[in-house]
Amino acid sequence: MTRLRNYFLTGFIITAPLAITAYLAWSFVGWVDSWVKPLIPSRYNPDTYLPFAVPGFGLIVALALITLVGFLTANIIGRTIVSSGEYLLGRMPLVRSIYRALKQIFETVLAERSESFTKVGLIEYPRKGLWAVVFLATDARGEVDARTKETAGPTVAVFLPTTPNPTSGYLLYVPKNEITELTMSVEEGAKLIISSGLLSPEYQEKTRELAEEALETAADQPARSRRTASSLPNK
Repeated sequence: MTRLRNYFLTGFIITAPLAITAYLAWSFVGWVDSWVKPLIPSRYNPDTYLPFAVPGFGLIVALALITLVGFLTANIIGRTIVSSGEYLLGRMPLVRSIYRALKQIFETVLAERSESFTKVGLIEYPRKGLWAVVFLATDARGEVDARTKETAGPTVAVFLPTTPNPTSGYLLYVPKNEITELTMSVEEGAKLIISSGLLSPEYQEKTRELAEEALETAADQPARSRRTASSLPNK
């Protein structure tokens, strides 16, 4: 019975992540198809000619349209149209606030020039002696920076995620000197939070020490060479 239980647990560990991933992917494809397919003319929809529905066709059309919009926006005519549309949205009291907020969020998270969440750190939260994992966002700006500099000095905006759901959390402004930066990647930090500390990335302390020792040896090598050359007799 012990061996059968071990076999079952091993199979469950292997199949459960695959099944959940497949379910989420299939649900996402079906959700996109339910939005896009009704907008496709029947003459171009393969579901009209086939006796069964083609899953993922709506997703393909959506990706193609998004790419086409990006291509058209990259030229002068496209930028002019986008600017005109944003101008009209800016004249609508309620819509402009929602649009500007959503645009800023997407630009911050998805833009290649963004440096959001590139580092993982530790802060003492909710009190001294307790450490929490945070994602470093950016330096404080605007009024927040001006107000916090008076008492705490330069501060950094950090995101404190909750466990095991890292999509929700708290925005904190923490003084730079109170943040301990970690060498782990953001992905490793997310795994650490989702697993409630069970999947902790291996810290290569010995590798780091060897690398520092090698750098020190390389830095001392030119000085040794100069001392050796100066000790030789001049011809």
